[in-house]
This record gives sequence, C-alpha cells and structure tokens, in this order.
Amino acid sequence: MLDCEHPFVPANWANPFGLTRSKPRTHGLTMVIDKGLGSSAFRDLLELSAPYMDIYKLGFGTTALYPINLLQQKIMLAKQYGLRVMPGGTFFEIAVRRTPVKEYMSRIHELGFNAVEISDGTFALPPAQRREAIRIGVETGLVVYTEFGKKAADYRAERDELIETLFTDLESGASHVIVEARESGTVGVFDTDGKVDDHFVRDIVHSVKDLASKLIWEAPQKEQQVSLIQAIGNEVNLGNIAYTDVMALETLRRGLRSDTALIMEEGRSDPCA
Repeated sequence: MLDCEHPFVPANWANPFGLTRSKPRTHGLTMVIDKGLGSSAFRDLLELSAPYMDIYKLGFGTTALYPINLLQQKIMLAKQYGLRVMPGGTFFEIAVRRTPVKEYMSRIHELGFNAVEISDGTFALPPAQRREAIRIGVETGLVVYTEFGKKAADYRAERDELIETLFTDLESGASHVIVEARESGTVGVFDTDGKVDDHFVRDIVHSVKDLASKLIWEAPQKEQQVSLIQAIGNEVNLGNIAYTDVMALETLRRGLRSDTALIMEEGRSDPCA
C-alpha cells in the first residue's frame, strides 16, 4: 500500500507530518543494496517494502554469481514492482577493463536490467571515458547512475570535485550521482567512525541548489541516515540501505521513530535549516 492507506490506522498516525511518499518519486529516493538475497526472501521483501524502495542494486559483482534463471527472475520481479534494478558499480569497473563499454551495456540490458551504475571507485576511469560510458548507457536504454568517490579507507570527498562531477555527469545524461560511502559507511563524507561531516554536506547542498535532488548519499548506518535527514530534510535521497532496514528508514523519514519524531515536531528537518 502506498502512504499507508490502512483501514485501521488514521492517516495522521501513519504519516504524522504529511510527507508525500507516492511513487514514482523524484525526491526521497531509497536505494537498496542486495548482497545475495534468495528468491523467497526477495519476494517477501517486495510484497512488504516495495512502496518504500526506488532503486535496487545487486551489490559488488554478485550479478556474476547467480544462476541465469534466478538472476533474470529477480530482475523481472524488481521491475514488476516498479523498481530500477542494476548491477553494482564494481562489476562495471571490472567488466570494462576486459571488454568494450558498449558490450557491457548491451549484455546487462539483454539480461533485463533497466539501470546501470558507472563508477571508478577501484579502477580509474578517465573523464572522457566516463562521459562516453554515460552516453552509451543512455543510448542502450538504461537509466544511468554514476558514483562519485573512491573505496580506499582513507578517502574523503573533495568539495569542488564533487560539484564538478555532478554538473558534468548530469550534462552527459546521468540521472543521479551517488556519493560513495561503501557498505561500511566510513569513507566519502564520513570519518572512520562513520560520523557525517555536516558542514560539508550543507555546503554542497547550498552550492548546487536545485541539483541537490540529483545526489544520492550512501548512508548504510542508522545514525548516518538520521544525520542526513536532519541536515538536508526527510526527502533526502539515501543509498546503500540494507534490505533489512527499508522499513526502519521509512519510519525515520515519516517521523515514526524517536530519532526523528522530535526534530520534525520542532520543525528542524527542513533542508539545511
């Protein structure tokens, strides 16, 4: 059910602060990372949580480990529930070191994927090749998500580079730019303890103005999700969400959990307030 249209729960209980969560969404996107969920569990997840998910990523190179029939079944189900589904960016990086980008895009499209992640977190990708990969992905019929950042443990995001990447990738045809944090949540805009750099995030949002809605911030930890909701607003785009945390994140967005209920009640979840 969308927006908790429940016969026994009043709307102002399920959505106490009036957050619009109907799909398809342009704001408040949730990108889920799948590290190897079986068919039965995946069906259960979709039946319960599909209204609260937008993008579904088969993490890392797990795409290559599925039996083909199970992989295509999973992709088909994700699309039936209105999700954009894609392989992980690391899989792209490994594949295009061994085969032309056009062949990679064609093959994943033939498998049924309707989106692709383009990254250079492990292997460098020159700017011209990155732009070309975006163009080819779009021409193949895929929704392109690019990723900004490196996977090295000591990597910290750099302001001007992020802003330039956002502008360039969107101009080249990307739908959104994902800000790298890894599944650990300890790189990019986070320190080694997973604490977010609030000043950096607010600065980026102010600097890029309306294009802030085109950024997806990876935030696998609950405390990071709370911090970003408080810094940017409850319609912040969040990524690398574990499948077990989809419903919990939705409660954070709606103020149905203690961590955000008070700040929303006090009006402190407005963008960059």
